[in-house]
Amino acid sequence: MNTKRLLIVCMACLSTSAWAIEPGPSSKEQKGTEQWMQLQIRGIVASPKLQTASATERDLAMQRWLNSFLYPIPEFFDQDVGGDAASGSN
Repeated sequence: MNTKRLLIVCMACLSTSAWAIEPGPSSKEQKGTEQWMQLQIRGIVASPKLQTASATERDLAMQRWLNSFLYPIPEFFDQDVGGDAASGSN
C-alpha cells in the first residue's frame, strides 16, 4: 500500500513541471512592464520625499470607496452603450 501511494506522489510531482509557465516575457510590452515592476520592488525609482495624506484626504478617499458600493453591479452589460473603440466616440 505504501509503495503505491509513493508512486502516485512521485508521478504527481513529475507532472507539475508541465503546468509551469515558461520564464521570461512573452512580448516587448510585457518585458517593459516587468522591468518597471522590478525597479519599483527594489525601490530604485522611489521618491526620496515621503508621501503622506492628510486626515481629510484619507477620509474623502474612504468615503469615495464606500460610495462605490451604492451602485449595483448589473448581471449583464449592454455592449452598445459604451460607444465604438475604433472611432473613439462614446
